[in-house]
Amino acid sequence: MNYVTLNNDLKMPQLGFGVWQVGDEEATAAVAKALEVGYRSIDTAMIYKNEKGVGKAIAQSSVPREDLFITTKVWNSDQGYENTLRAFDESLERLGLDYVDLYLIHWPTPKFDQYVETYKALEKLYHDGRVKAIGVCNFEIEHLERILNECEVVPVLNQVECHPYLAQNELKEFCAKHNIFVEAWSPLDQGGEVLQDEVIQNIAKSYSKSPAQVVLRWHLQNNTIIIPKSVTPSRIEENFQVFDFELSSDEMEQINQLNRNRRKGAHPNELHVR
Repeated sequence: MNYVTLNNDLKMPQLGFGVWQVGDEEATAAVAKALEVGYRSIDTAMIYKNEKGVGKAIAQSSVPREDLFITTKVWNSDQGYENTLRAFDESLERLGLDYVDLYLIHWPTPKFDQYVETYKALEKLYHDGRVKAIGVCNFEIEHLERILNECEVVPVLNQVECHPYLAQNELKEFCAKHNIFVEAWSPLDQGGEVLQDEVIQNIAKSYSKSPAQVVLRWHLQNNTIIIPKSVTPSRIEENFQVFDFELSSDEMEQINQLNRNRRKGAHPNELHVR
C-alpha cells in the first residue's frame, strides 16, 4: 500500500474502497472482502444509505480501528452549521464509531450558498478531535477560494470525478499549489468507455494487466488518491493489485493525452439536489 501525508500530517492510504450505489447489506460483505484483501481506507456517505452496513463490517473485522481510515460525508439537505453537527452525530451512530478519520462536504450546491457555514461546522468537529481531517467533494476552484479566504483550516483533499477522460488538470494544479490532495471518484469512468480505449488496452496487454489496473496505476503515479468501487470479489482483488508494476513516462503521457474534459456526473455548479 502507498500512503500519502495530508497537509495536517495525517497519513492516508492512496488506494481506498468506495461503496457508492452499494446496498446496506451488500456493503457489509463488500467491505469485509476489501478489508480481507488489504484495503484500509473505506469511503462512504450519509446519502449512500449504507453507513450501518459499513460499520457492521468494521465491527466484525479483526483489523484494529487505528489501522483503518474511514471517510463519510455531509449531504446537501444537512448543510448549515447546526444541521451539519447533527448530521455528523447521526453518521457516527450509524457507523458505530467514536470518530471518523475524514469528514467531507459532499457537494458545494452554490445555489443555496451554505458551504462556508457548513465547513465551519467541520472545523469545529476537527478542533474538538471528533474527526482527524476535513475536506470537500466536487468543489470547483471558485468554491475552494472561498473556503481558503473565509475559513481557517485548509481542506486536506477535494474528492472529484476524475479519470483519463476527465483529467481535471486545472483543478489539480490549483489544489497542488495549496497543498490539497485530489481524490478521484469514478476513477475508472464507472467501468465505461475509457476501459475500452485502444491506448489503455495496448498498455494493459504489454504488462499482462487489466485496463482497470492500468488506469488505477495512472492515477497513483499522478499523486491522486483513488477509491474504486466494486461488489465483485475478483474485481475487489484485481483493483488492489496495482503496486507491482510502473508505467513509463511515455505511457503516462499517452494516457494524459486522452483527456476530453468529459463528465459522467453533474457539474458542481449545476447540481442543486437537496
